[in-house]
Order: sequence, then C-alpha cells, then structure tokens
Amino acid sequence: MKTTGNVMRNAGKLALVATAPAMLLAGCKPPAEPDPEPTETALPEATESPISILRETPEPIVEDLLPTEPFEQTIPFADGGADISEEAAEKIKSVIESKQFKLGGAITLWGHTDSSGNDEANLRASKRRAEAVAALLEEAGADPERITIIAMGEMLAIAPNAKLDGTPDEEGRAKNRRVEVSISPPEQDDEETAKTPDDVASDAPAEAPAT
Repeated sequence: MKTTGNVMRNAGKLALVATAPAMLLAGCKPPAEPDPEPTETALPEATESPISILRETPEPIVEDLLPTEPFEQTIPFADGGADISEEAAEKIKSVIESKQFKLGGAITLWGHTDSSGNDEANLRASKRRAEAVAALLEEAGADPERITIIAMGEMLAIAPNAKLDGTPDEEGRAKNRRVEVSISPPEQDDEETAKTPDDVASDAPAEAPAT
C-alpha cells in the first residue's frame, strides 16, 4: 500500500508538472485589443462637368427686332451749291447703312437754305440739294418710288441767319443749309403718306428769330 501511495503521489506530481506550462501561458496571454472605432468615409467632392472639346458652347440668341421708329439724319451743305462734301458723304453713308433704308422704308427729303438769296432762288437751291442726296440713295439701291423730295427754301431756319447788328451769322447760316432725311419703319409704309410743304410748316417748331 505504501508503494502504491507513492506511485499515485508521483503520478499527481507529474500531472501538475505537465499542465503547469499551459497554465503559465494562459496567465501570461496579453489582453485582447479593442475593436477599432468606425471611421466616416469622405464622399468625393462634386466637380464641374468637363467642357466638351468636340462641341462649342452655343452663344445666346439675340433677336434682331425690326425698327419701330423712323431713321433721321441731317446732311450739311456749303454756301451757294449742292455739292456733297466729305462730311455730307459720311452722313449719307449712315443713312444707307440704317435698317430702315435696307428694309425698304419710305424716304422723305426736305431741302433747306439760309436767307442769303430771294425766295425763288432759295426754293430752287433747296430742291437741288435734296435731289443730290436722292441720287446717291438711288445709287445705293433705293427705288425712286420710295423717295419724296420737298423743297423748303429758307422757311424753316433752325438757327439765326443774322447777328444782332444785322451782319450775317455765318455759323447759323451753315446750320440752315441742309437736307433733312427721314426713313419710315417698313411696317408703316402702307399707312404713311408724304407730307406737303404746308403740312411740314404747320408741324414744325417756330422759326428761330432772325436778329
């Protein structure tokens, strides 16, 4: 029995020795690391749509409206004649380039003079000046049927023809020697009629005083 007890004690010691390393390893195991915290995923920033290199960006459409008002211009003339000066030619060019002219609006030309001649001579001179302008407009393509010429002579001065002391006012007279151009909008062609000298005189502002 003594021998058997010793054997059993020895067997128990061996079992303890065999399990000791496992127990030590279990006691020395490092603590488990905590799960990582969830992180927010950044969304990609919105970017502008790329510009196509195959197709140009269309430009905005601007509606080209028809004119609703008459085109008006004043053509200057030198003393005693109907020659077209360089300044007059530039102003006639602006008439030809106007939309009203290109679209076929009715054209009215009023010829004017200063007061240096008699009434009959001034009427003839004012008519020649209006005819000189009409000829250039016809060369630019205007149908003669579109053009109405009205000779006014010295009746509608827009500046004084004489100074206070009675001497000629050359600056004022230069302003009075002119042809006034008016081109109606095309939509008014069928409704408008050419004005007579009496109509023009009644509608015109009061004549500047000759001093």
